[in-house]
Amino acid sequence: MATDLQEDVDLLRNVPLFRNLDAAKLKLLAFTSERLTYSAGESLFNQGDSGDTAYVIVQGEADIIIDTPAGPITVATVKQNDWVGEIAILCDVPRTATITAKSKLITLRISKDVFFQLVMQFPQMSVEVMRELAFRLERTNRKLQEAVGKLKEAGG
Repeated sequence: MATDLQEDVDLLRNVPLFRNLDAAKLKLLAFTSERLTYSAGESLFNQGDSGDTAYVIVQGEADIIIDTPAGPITVATVKQNDWVGEIAILCDVPRTATITAKSKLITLRISKDVFFQLVMQFPQMSVEVMRELAFRLERTNRKLQEAVGKLKEAGG
C-alpha cells in the first residue's frame, strides 16, 4: 500500500496541473484519489453523464469522443499525466465528451471536493486549469471545423 501511495505521489508530481504542490499536498491528493483500471474499449464516462470526479491518466491511452449530428468524432487522445473530466466538475454541467480506453488504462479518480480544495489553496492551479481548457477548446473547435468542411464537401 505504501509503495502504491508513493507511486501515485510520484505520478501526480509529473502532472503539469499538480507539479507546484508541496509533497504533503501531493500525498493527501494521492491518498484521497482512487486507482481504477479499464480495459480497451471500456468508457470512463459518457457524454451527457453527470460528473463529480476528474481523472489523471496513470498508464495507457484513451480517446476523447464527442457526439455530433454527423456522428461521433474523436477530438483527442490522452495519455500518461493527462487529466480529463474537469469540465463537468468546474462548470456543473453534464460530461461534454465520452472517454474510452484505447488500451488497458489505469487512472486516479479525484473527487470534486478535493479538486476544489486544491484550487482554492493554490491559485496558480487555476491558471493551469484555464490554460488547459483554452487549449482543449481550440483543439475541439479545429476538429469541428474539419468535420463541417467534410460535411460540406460530401453534400455539395
